[in-house]
Amino acid sequence: MQQYLQQDIQFLPGVGPKRADILREELNISTLEDLLTYYPYRYVDRSRFFKISDVTSDMPFIQIKGKIQGYASIGKGRGKRLVADFTDGSGRLELVWFRGAKWIPENYPIGKELVVFGKPSVYQRKLNVVHPELEDPEKKHVVSSSLQAVYSTTERLKDNYLTSKAISKLMANLIKDLPRKFEETLPAWLLQKLNLINLDTAMRQIHFPDATAQYKKAELRLKFEELFYIQLNILQGKNERNKRFRGNVFETVGESFNTFYTEHLPFELTGAQKKVMKEIRRDMGSGRQMNRLLQGDVGSGKTLVALMSLLIAIDNGFQTCIMAPTEILAQQHFKSINSFLDGMDVRVELLTGSVKKAVRIPIHEGLLDGTVHILIGTHAVIEDVVQFKRLGLVVIDEQHRFGVAQRARLWNKADVLPHVLVMTATPIPRTLAMTLYGDLDVSVIDELPPGRKAIVTRHSYDSKRLMVFGFLKKQLALGRQAYIVYPLIKESESMDYKDLEDGLESISRAFPPPQYQVSVVHGKMKPEEKEASMAHFVAGRTHIMVATTVIEVGVDVSNASIMIIESAERFGLSQLHQLRGRVGRGADQSYCILMTAYKLSDEGRKRIETMVQTNDGFEIAEVDLKLRGPGDIEGTQQSGVPFNLKIAHLGRDSQILQLARDTAELIISEDPNLKLEKNFIFVKHIKKGNPKRIDWGKIS
Repeated sequence: MQQYLQQDIQFLPGVGPKRADILREELNISTLEDLLTYYPYRYVDRSRFFKISDVTSDMPFIQIKGKIQGYASIGKGRGKRLVADFTDGSGRLELVWFRGAKWIPENYPIGKELVVFGKPSVYQRKLNVVHPELEDPEKKHVVSSSLQAVYSTTERLKDNYLTSKAISKLMANLIKDLPRKFEETLPAWLLQKLNLINLDTAMRQIHFPDATAQYKKAELRLKFEELFYIQLNILQGKNERNKRFRGNVFETVGESFNTFYTEHLPFELTGAQKKVMKEIRRDMGSGRQMNRLLQGDVGSGKTLVALMSLLIAIDNGFQTCIMAPTEILAQQHFKSINSFLDGMDVRVELLTGSVKKAVRIPIHEGLLDGTVHILIGTHAVIEDVVQFKRLGLVVIDEQHRFGVAQRARLWNKADVLPHVLVMTATPIPRTLAMTLYGDLDVSVIDELPPGRKAIVTRHSYDSKRLMVFGFLKKQLALGRQAYIVYPLIKESESMDYKDLEDGLESISRAFPPPQYQVSVVHGKMKPEEKEASMAHFVAGRTHIMVATTVIEVGVDVSNASIMIIESAERFGLSQLHQLRGRVGRGADQSYCILMTAYKLSDEGRKRIETMVQTNDGFEIAEVDLKLRGPGDIEGTQQSGVPFNLKIAHLGRDSQILQLARDTAELIISEDPNLKLEKNFIFVKHIKKGNPKRIDWGKIS
């Protein structure tokens, strides 16, 4: 059966070479199996028939039995259309085709009984259905069901007559000609325990369900299997790694840590920070390599937790390293860690691309002889010339911005794999963390340090710009600073540049020099220009920073308390949240103003409403996941979600994911190597579930 399903899609009746190319390019469907796993996104009830007299234009889809009374060709040019006068005796409606109309009158002659299916609308006070599906009631589908599956299509597919109905017909041809039943991929004991239907029934019912209850059962079975094999793969890999890779044991909590904790700690740790420190200490003393993901919103105190972890490593005679994605972020860590450790006997060095050779030499020597305790840097720290005497802990900030190969080079600088703490300020929903970083242990800092005020977020339309500028002037008069951010429009870099330039012009008119000074930062500037512009703002020499999203990660200016985001509807939710996190770093009340056009899409409105209602990054990330799906979540698209979900949705199927995770954990705890006879089937299918999976912890 498996061999049969690997056949090229072009050999399926109704496809052929031309359609095969289009299916491959538009939907990534190359084989019969690809088509089978192209699942419908909804179903339409085809068991019910309406009378024309009962139809209104706000109904979603209707089905009517009746006859065409006549055809007419109306209009010219692009407006040219074929119109059929259709009646069922209770009333009349027009059937309208703008393209592909030549063959309609030949196939559906006047006076013949037909079934019409489509969405009703009104044009010039007449009820109509545009591009309806027509069916001869005597020639029903090869595989028929009362619920009709609806498949996603594209304009190009439709132009080549590959509509949802056409895909359904291809599916019917495929299922009708299958040589045998689908081979089961889950053991009988598990199907029985979870009350799941078998794979053969599920695959047939998902495309041609007998009733709503049947497709629900099919959906549950297929979603569970998809998520279960991803989880089983992750947990088995994690289990193997824990056995294979020993970690250095940090037994001592010594002088450096205790001195810092008693004399240098700027404020009492929050409950969340204390909990995370306990988890990290337990990992680093366990004898296995720590692989922990530390999540926390901007400003939640992740750097402090990371520093305390570094001090434990130093107390145990090891060196440490912090790797940041940009020079600005590396410099920021260097500055804040030095100020935390002021007066302590801990040597901290900064290594970035712009550090001069003369300064590098003593740093390299200090790393080799062990006198450098903490190295902070960008990609420069993974160069071959950088060698440590005894590397024990690596902290990676904003993990998703580093490639796997880059991290592997860092791992290789130690005899025993160093402990790894990965930090991110991009809140990752629990379901995504469980799947994307499922082989890392996850810690969350979900409290803000004392004294931090929540950022006030407001939504304002473009027409109220003068009021917003008035508010901004009052804040600047109090000595505050502000960011004004323009969207980066992916389709056209030049268009984005123009946007920022236009904005800069109106800002310069509203905030003229010498009273106001403005910094500008955008992606087309040279790195040194960007750095200089940011430096002026950080030093307080400029009042307003006009920028594109390049400021999303990095700059920490405690005096900047206003963030204005232009065309906020063009940004993703987590990006808006990251930008908002640039303010609120100091003791002053901070504000974030989301400027939008008056007309917003439903999704755009939902994003803006969510931002106004909550400051909780995890809540925001959950909404984002529901709206956009896992591949688009800010931060995860850079690493490429390492699995391709065909039917499950991480945002909407969290309960099924939890069931899949719990089931996989139970199986691995009972049978870590999947050696029991009842679990043989898992070994066969585990790699198929996720062949591309990257094991973050085993990359060396």
